[in-house]
Amino acid sequence: MSFTQFDFNPKIAAGIRACNYETPTPIQEKAIPAILDGRDILGLAQTGTGKTAAFVLPILQRMLKGPRGKIRTLIVAPTRELAEQINSDITKMARQTGLRSVAIYGGVGKLPQIKKIRSGVEIVVACPGRLLDHLRDKTFNLAKVEHLVLDEADHMFDMGFLPDIKRILNFLPGERQTLLFSATMPEEIRHLAEEVLNNPVRVQIAHSRPTATVSQVLFSVEQNRKMTLLKDIMAKTDMAATLIFTRTKYRAESLARQLHKAGYAATSLQGNLSQLKRQKALNGFKCGQFKVLVATDIAARGIDVSGISHVINYDVPATVDAYTHRVGRTGRASRTGEAFTFASREDRKIINQIERSLGKKINRNNDHDPTVDSAASSLPAEQPGKKMWNKAKKTLRPAGRKNGRPAGRGAASAGAGKQAQPPARHHKADSRQKGKRRAAMMTDTSGNLFLNP
Repeated sequence: MSFTQFDFNPKIAAGIRACNYETPTPIQEKAIPAILDGRDILGLAQTGTGKTAAFVLPILQRMLKGPRGKIRTLIVAPTRELAEQINSDITKMARQTGLRSVAIYGGVGKLPQIKKIRSGVEIVVACPGRLLDHLRDKTFNLAKVEHLVLDEADHMFDMGFLPDIKRILNFLPGERQTLLFSATMPEEIRHLAEEVLNNPVRVQIAHSRPTATVSQVLFSVEQNRKMTLLKDIMAKTDMAATLIFTRTKYRAESLARQLHKAGYAATSLQGNLSQLKRQKALNGFKCGQFKVLVATDIAARGIDVSGISHVINYDVPATVDAYTHRVGRTGRASRTGEAFTFASREDRKIINQIERSLGKKINRNNDHDPTVDSAASSLPAEQPGKKMWNKAKKTLRPAGRKNGRPAGRGAASAGAGKQAQPPARHHKADSRQKGKRRAAMMTDTSGNLFLNP
């Protein structure tokens, strides 16, 4: 089966070839005909299965006939990164059609966006907040919109965008085609989404689970040993491009800095960065300048990099849906990928929920036993507001380096030996020994006492 079955205009067929699309994915195969027929769509599929092309290609086909220089399609996305990604995909697919698009989001100046819109674009890809700013300022109007797309609809509704979406709907004509696409759609959100659809076609492709091409592995590890485990895995695993997820902005920044000092080409993507720095980090990761990107969940719905070989959940996500989106960043476009999750005893509840959603247990790794020096074993877990990496920097001193990376397990052992010299104050040494004994009691020889099935 190929894209020729849809009988696209030759100009759009050229865009398909430019994107190296050959065989439609299941979501594309089922959604494209319905969209071409003008039907509303509720499309649910795993991340990385081609949802963007599933709605962009048929919309472009329908827009070939009609006026130019007027906004006829509005695509709403929850994050700046996702808006940029969609706009980039449209540019590739519409290159020979003459149809133009623009991305609108906050964090950058309004004037360039206004100039681009007034130059005559037909497609606007926008984040809700900045879009409403323009609409209130009457920069442009949406009276001629024929197609509305809400991408990652569950995220927009569930994370507080619903009031903004309802305000945006008031600026749109009642006669339009509405498309909702997402990787996940909880039942209560599904009912809410259907309020904006008119007799929709449902397209559902195993949306609640990551793709089968992703191998998932769970490592049981306490918080104070995660950095050691991470470096050990990265030193022993062939990783083309690695995306590491943390829960907090501070930890993302700190972890990227630690990896950079260890010799890895690493950077971070998190909300404290300016839009310019966020785009620089993302572009650097896409082009291979950075091999490791440490990010908060803001990146889970805005990164479309087909070459990501590994996703590492340094912190277990707070929800099952977030896990699905994170893991879905690898194994894209029928490629294989690996997803590693670092879980401590506090994560047992969410791990059980994830496994119920998957319908199976995540594979446990009981063999990985990274070398941990005595100082690392006694470090407490990170506390909010405290810069634990600074403390670790003073305590953990790699014994040997090679090409900017640790020289290996032997070197770490040598370093541990140096640190084992008796300190001047014996009561502190006794405290460290007690700490080591307590840590030893928390895990068995497999390091997996509390998460094994």
